[in-house]
Amino acid sequence: MVEAGGTGAVAETRLRGERGWAGRLAVIRWARRKPLGTFAVIILVLLWTVCLLAPLIAPYSWQQAFSGPRLQAPSGAHLLGTDEVGHDVLSRMLYGGRFTLGISLLVTIAGLVPATALGVGSGYFAGAFDLVTQRIADAIQALPGLIVLMLVAAMFDGSVMWTMSALVILSAPLTARVLRAETLKVRQEQYIDAARALGASNGRILLRHILPNVAPLLIILFSLSAGTNLLIEAALSFLGVLNATIPDWGSMLNASAQIYMVPAPWLAIAPGAAISIAVFCYNISGDAVRDLVDPRLRA
Repeated sequence: MVEAGGTGAVAETRLRGERGWAGRLAVIRWARRKPLGTFAVIILVLLWTVCLLAPLIAPYSWQQAFSGPRLQAPSGAHLLGTDEVGHDVLSRMLYGGRFTLGISLLVTIAGLVPATALGVGSGYFAGAFDLVTQRIADAIQALPGLIVLMLVAAMFDGSVMWTMSALVILSAPLTARVLRAETLKVRQEQYIDAARALGASNGRILLRHILPNVAPLLIILFSLSAGTNLLIEAALSFLGVLNATIPDWGSMLNASAQIYMVPAPWLAIAPGAAISIAVFCYNISGDAVRDLVDPRLRA
């Protein structure tokens, strides 16, 4: 009995090892088929890693003035140069990236959760619920987004929380409509009718059949929303309507970057390049990851 148990444990361990190798080989094959998507994912991971580890990596504090000569060009001591007060630009980029990337991610998640519930529910149940939600979505989408966000920021003294909450409300209807359209298509499939015939509840159908089939689309919507929200947050900071305690990439493009554009172009190049790279990688990586998780597209 002990030998049989030991043999079974060895076989189970071997089976787990084979599955692990199969998973690694699948990721390698995907990386070869999607080199641009792989590159985008790697760059995003690096951006998040260096920004989250800013207290350990940054050579100076983000608020430490006169860490070097004013308006010093990039050098060995200051890899991205210094600004007009002697702040190290690299340190401010790392600390500012934590704010910019973090806010865009939180807003994206906060917007996708209700948008998914409303979009999938509206497409599946239809009827009066669908009619009411779509009319509310029409009303929200008719609002001029940037103007509303600037108005909210002015009303609440540049509060990041209130302004980003308004962004969540403004961005949810578009995502909900895309998911509604996909749900309307999925609910017509024969396996949905078969599940109903077998007595499956609406909750089980939604969780086991509808959501898994709209998940690949949800991944793309997540990546696009993350990039869009990052741009909107940077634009609001650039316009000076957000009252953030830590300088972010958008605010770094404002003020000194405009004044010293000619004598110190690195002040604008560094945050501008970071925003562009992050948005580009979000868009490309979402499409590539969708191809990985969607069985219909793997071939």
